[in-house]
Amino acid sequence: MNIAARTAKSDTSGIDLDGFSKGLFIGGTWQEGETGRRIPVVDPSSETVLAEVADAGLADAAAAVDAAARAAPGWAATPPRQRSEILRRCFELMSERAEMLARLISLENGKALRDARGEVAYAAEFFRWNAEEAVRIVGDFGMAPAGANRIIVDYQPIGICVLITPWNFPAAMATRKIAPALAAGCTVVLKPATETPLTAYALAALYKEAGVPDGVVNVITTSTPGPVTSAMLADPRVRKLSFTGSTGVGRTLLAEASKSVISCSMELGGNAPLIVFDDADLDVAVEGAMIAKMRNAGEACTAANRLYVQAGIYDRFVAALTQRMESLAVGPGTDPETECGPMITAKAVDKIDRLVEDAVTRGARVLCGGKKLQGTGFFYPPTVLTDVPLDADMSCEEIFGPVAPISRFDTEAEVIARANDTEYGLAAYVFTKDIARGLKVSRQIEAGMIALNRGLVSDPAAPFGGVKQSGLGREGGSHGVLEFTEPQYIAVTL
Repeated sequence: MNIAARTAKSDTSGIDLDGFSKGLFIGGTWQEGETGRRIPVVDPSSETVLAEVADAGLADAAAAVDAAARAAPGWAATPPRQRSEILRRCFELMSERAEMLARLISLENGKALRDARGEVAYAAEFFRWNAEEAVRIVGDFGMAPAGANRIIVDYQPIGICVLITPWNFPAAMATRKIAPALAAGCTVVLKPATETPLTAYALAALYKEAGVPDGVVNVITTSTPGPVTSAMLADPRVRKLSFTGSTGVGRTLLAEASKSVISCSMELGGNAPLIVFDDADLDVAVEGAMIAKMRNAGEACTAANRLYVQAGIYDRFVAALTQRMESLAVGPGTDPETECGPMITAKAVDKIDRLVEDAVTRGARVLCGGKKLQGTGFFYPPTVLTDVPLDADMSCEEIFGPVAPISRFDTEAEVIARANDTEYGLAAYVFTKDIARGLKVSRQIEAGMIALNRGLVSDPAAPFGGVKQSGLGREGGSHGVLEFTEPQYIAVTL
């Protein structure tokens, strides 16, 4: 393992941290907030405080909903082409400032700069895609089967939307929700994670510059997310909740939203299986596994959590993957040489360490890594485990870190059963040269997304989401815009 030099000082050169932490963004203006409190934002690479952001209270939540309500009629009435051009300008500005945004993400999130650059490109693409979708939200017109009337179906903006995003993709998780909501004609209140709020505020300023009217996008951060979110969901003007985060929190939010019968989109936890059959191309499978496992250092809901390799290719795959994992450079996110940055918090490192120790206690073997790194920063080394038993905690819990647990399997039926033996169903990965077999296996796996012979499944043009306890609804593609609309049926006799 290549452990890059770590520094106790964050490189913030060229980034206006003060400009991105001026206050809550409500109604197009920066506001300090009712509490007067501030929330520190920590660089996980150096453990230094980068900035402090405003801490919203209940009055701030109400003010954000008020601002969204005032802006809603005008934005809904804005011609689709005009909305489209504004979204397109958001894409252009994000692309122009991609390097600054990537460095900002690396600072507050810790992710390797190369991953941060990929996230910014991915995040910006949601604006380009939805700029094109904004002018294609078309209705239906037809004859009722009885012939008595015509059926007209129109798609109306669903209303004010509360959007809640996690820390692991601070740009992409926000734009994946904001862009389709705006394309549909909705106004929003975004509550980003307090670990990584600076990116959300930087993007809020960018949206205003791109021409998004005041109040259409509002951003608030809070150290009391439960009461603040409940207050917004209790407001009858709020008609949509879109949440990305853990299944546990998602269940709580669904219960809260049910009190007001609010439409919910939920992108929740994952426990993705990665299956390598004997006939797979070894190089393709290893490269795919590295992407599926190590993108964002494993801190992704789509990350390969359980690697199942068929007996005939098992030893060669394990050796090749271990070699690749051992060679990764571990270091600060902003270092261009870094391939695996720190975890988000010390608590996250402790969880990974607990899962590895549990697996080893139950019989797993450590081929590389396996012990948290000492010193400054929240680092855990790239780790490969073999012979991971089915009763290990990491077989049913999200690892959310750079740990690849590998198990051997013999038959197709056996691995499908093991892949489906989880309450989650977000993503899965299958590697085989036999495409017919790959498609057949994919159809039998209980997951909303399957990557066949590739390690990356996310695409703004495709529906992102899971089944079972991994969520409700879809983000991305044409499906993503419709999540923010209500179909209205008109019966008319002509």
